[in-house]
Amino acid sequence: MALLDGLLADLDAEGAALDAVVAGLDDPGWATPTPAAGWTVAHQVAHLAWTDEVALLAATDPDPQLPDLSVDAAAAEGAAVPPAELLARWRASRRSLAEALRAVPAGAKLPWYGPPMGAASMATARLMETWAHGVDVTDALGLPVSATDRLRAVAHLGVVTRGFAFGQHGLPAPADDVRVELTAPSGEGEGEGWTWGDAAATDRVAGPALDFCLRVTQRRPRTALALTATGPVADRWLDVAQAFAGRPGAGSGRTA
Repeated sequence: MALLDGLLADLDAEGAALDAVVAGLDDPGWATPTPAAGWTVAHQVAHLAWTDEVALLAATDPDPQLPDLSVDAAAAEGAAVPPAELLARWRASRRSLAEALRAVPAGAKLPWYGPPMGAASMATARLMETWAHGVDVTDALGLPVSATDRLRAVAHLGVVTRGFAFGQHGLPAPADDVRVELTAPSGEGEGEGWTWGDAAATDRVAGPALDFCLRVTQRRPRTALALTATGPVADRWLDVAQAFAGRPGAGSGRTA
């Protein structure tokens, strides 16, 4: 329960950080195009509200029928309402989802567009989405990317979805382990807590946690990031890394 509480606290804080960015925007600000083709700031927030609502359905309905993954249509519908109404909808969905995830029985699995997940995994996925779409919004507005130690959960999701990422690209999941060593935004050094995998693994990925998270959410091309890969598995992984459900290469705006 402590793990879930911590993740929900981080999810709330990341949502509040993005909320603070968009709450003061005028109508033209909400209509600012983002890096996702055809998506404005309003589309990004509408997507978060919609996916929170679908996650809420998964967490509360004993036999949920998840809607088709028509994220463009859902985002367009949400973006068509006045910004104040959209923001209120997103705030309400965030609160309701947090309450619902706290009530999910231990061990229960929630259906999703990828593999079913427990409450902690769902909270992690929502944190990843909130942060990633927040990157799209801050990029659009010329603001700095949110970079806090809340990224640890996003990085963890990026690591544990390595096999999934290969599969999404039609590639077999490598059996070889990959050692991941990241520097936290707070300055915590490599090898001091932000590590995954066997320390003796031949294949390795190292660099800033922010850059790793930008890569696994496909918000930046690999060439723009200070990540190093040692070994063929690690090198290929950074090419195909994908921490979200959905088609490969869908990163900047269309995730679920």
